Amino acid sequence: MDEKNLLAKTANLKELTDYQDGAVVSKEILKKETGTVTVFAFEQGQGLSEHTAPFDALVCILDGTAEIIISGKSFTVQEGETIIMPANEPHALKANERFKMMLVMIRS
Repeated sequence: MDEKNLLAKTANLKELTDYQDGAVVSKEILKKETGTVTVFAFEQGQGLSEHTAPFDALVCILDGTAEIIISGKSFTVQEGETIIMPANEPHALKANERFKMMLVMIRS
């Protein structure tokens, strides 16, 4: 399903990506000059190593539980919860169990 297929329609965010053994799956569902919205599925044991981004990012957990480390502090974020990863702060994500999330990146 591409961005045009989502415009003015409802969608179940959990169903936009599927878990895949040993992988992180992502699907960008909206891309604009001012930001993006991407849905991810992390299989257990997967993650994203520590990095920084020049923009604030909002993470919403759609399924499961994520470990999100921001500036060395670990947060357990569960389904239905959200956290903001501040711009220019080092952060990493770990899937101690599999989880799905929506990432909203704001560029302005």
